[in-house]
Amino acid sequence: MYDIKWIKDNIDDFDKAMKQRGVSSISKTVVNLYDDYVDLIAKLHKLQNARNNLSKNIGLKKSKGEDVSEEIKEVADLKQSISSFQNKSNSLQNKIQKMLEVVPNLPSEDTPEGINENDNKVIKKYGEIPNFDFKPLPHDDLGFNLGMMDFNKAAEMSGSRFVILKDKLALLERALSNFMLNTHTQNHNYIEVNPPSLVKDNALYGTGQLPKFDEDLFQTSTGHWLIPTSEVPLTNIVANEIVNQDNLPLRYTALTSCFRSEAGSAGQDTKGMIRLHEFKKVELVSIVKASDSNNEHERMLTCAEEILIKLKLPYRTVILCAGDLGFSASKTYDIEVWLPSQNKYREISSISNCKDFQARRMKSRMRSDEKNIESLHTLNGSGVAVGRALLAILENYQNKDGSINVPIVLQPYMNGLTKISIND
Repeated sequence: MYDIKWIKDNIDDFDKAMKQRGVSSISKTVVNLYDDYVDLIAKLHKLQNARNNLSKNIGLKKSKGEDVSEEIKEVADLKQSISSFQNKSNSLQNKIQKMLEVVPNLPSEDTPEGINENDNKVIKKYGEIPNFDFKPLPHDDLGFNLGMMDFNKAAEMSGSRFVILKDKLALLERALSNFMLNTHTQNHNYIEVNPPSLVKDNALYGTGQLPKFDEDLFQTSTGHWLIPTSEVPLTNIVANEIVNQDNLPLRYTALTSCFRSEAGSAGQDTKGMIRLHEFKKVELVSIVKASDSNNEHERMLTCAEEILIKLKLPYRTVILCAGDLGFSASKTYDIEVWLPSQNKYREISSISNCKDFQARRMKSRMRSDEKNIESLHTLNGSGVAVGRALLAILENYQNKDGSINVPIVLQPYMNGLTKISIND
């Protein structure tokens, strides 16, 4: 969310940023509306002052027994004018608000320019791409052959883009979840949180999903929304709060189910577990001082990368160009894991610095001393998507006979199991 005064004073910078993001700038329209609003408020204050002065005169004249009928009529006329000006100013304010709340965040200075994912920049690669002496199968075939992954029965219950995991694959999902949570809480100083999966409008507004992306969400008959990611409840822990800077940074992690309608992905990844309506993810959220957010962003990236390094999964890290940024992000790193069946890297984590964009929407601030209150910065990222980690293990750790080797780091979470096979 933007300070309209900042836009007015920095129109060129704002227009340049919107052009980088591939968005039509509203600067001239919104500034003109704001000027009209300021003019209305000034006139409103004049009318209110006139009414107040008249009311005082009425009181004085009454005390002297003088006739005040004319003044009473003037006050009534002023009240009508004031009401009209208040309605006009409120209408303008709402119009400005509606325009600003769908404008994306400004790209950071070091976010590369570009239109779409083809312009993202690879900055790191890790691990050796496996060289199989057989044709590797996709994860859904592997899971089906093991008898532990069922899309058909899930479709009977829930429709397309749902899955049932059974037996050792259900255990593998749980093992991955516990491994990630333990790593982030024990090694990276995150506090584990078990947040609600249902939230109200204001929570999604605060993190930027509403009002622009309601089609991507599931809403209940009670008006609650199913969370698309635990970024929403974790970040909103500081909504409407003034946090003492001595308590920063705040770092939260959570394992939750995430729910997405995938409204804009018709025909994409309809097979397998890449793009489900419900999936599990371990989320990372950091709340920090503005001066610390860039360093925190780099720290969060290494936290997520460590998961894949310990799992010995090949991946690459890219920095997103301005045209590919998410709505609330100012700068984003994507981590992409290698999938042998597709012969390419696929996203498994996004780590974003939102700077003060979400904090402004949530009215979250920081008290730096007794007199000064400043904006907070918020960051979020996957640490990582559990389902995509599972399918990456299936594909990268598969054997010719269809069995799956269990990564060494997960074996303690799998009751010592070293291999998943049809005979288990």
